[in-house]
Amino acid sequence: MGWFSKAKDGFFLSTTTPEGIDRSQYLGVVNGEAIIGANIFRDMFSSVRDVVGGRAGGYERALSGARDAAVEDLIEAAREMGANAVIGIDFDYEVLGETNGMMMVAVSGTAVKMG
Repeated sequence: MGWFSKAKDGFFLSTTTPEGIDRSQYLGVVNGEAIIGANIFRDMFSSVRDVVGGRAGGYERALSGARDAAVEDLIEAAREMGANAVIGIDFDYEVLGETNGMMMVAVSGTAVKMG
């Protein structure tokens, strides 16, 4: 995933138990969210592609962008707490709106200071 390479200054996103690295201090839970709206034209073309067996590239790109934005928010929140890593990353996806016209991508994890 592209956001691994974007994490700078010693930041990394990992499991809850990275082997061989001492977690010296747990700083708390951090979150990041992004909401994307569905475009009616993209919806139409995605439906056509789904019928003929293709992939919905427009949706995939939008979802990837939302995921990247949510991770950037998570990293920023962790840095503000003085963390140099986030462990236990979890992604959630939720359809929102009366007509299901939006999607929320949420990411959470534990900000830690590695020793």
